[in-house]
Amino acid sequence: MKLIGSKTEKEFRDILISSHKALFKDKLDPRLLAALKTNFPNMKTAYFLNHTPEQGEDIYLMLVDTCNIVNIELDRFNSSSEPLVKTISMEQYKKGLSKMGQIKLTVAIDLTQKDLV
Repeated sequence: MKLIGSKTEKEFRDILISSHKALFKDKLDPRLLAALKTNFPNMKTAYFLNHTPEQGEDIYLMLVDTCNIVNIELDRFNSSSEPLVKTISMEQYKKGLSKMGQIKLTVAIDLTQKDLV
């Protein structure tokens, strides 16, 4: 998918940049950042693709650098419990992805590429 500078792309870009800043600069959830650094010690950047707050855990779907899709589950009540981290292939993640999801992923990849320059 090619980016065309649409309003939707700009909205996703703004949201992704804001959540990226919250993760790395504002220390939104230190456990999430620690889980990313532990599992991806050479990580340079990461962007939120989705966040699902459940009753007992928070589930984050992240793009790490340009090619790793990562699902991280953090227990909401037991901060000492180990996070569940699962890597998903890019091909598997893209299967069945909605048009909006494809746009968000493409914008996130664009942002990671710019971060890595």
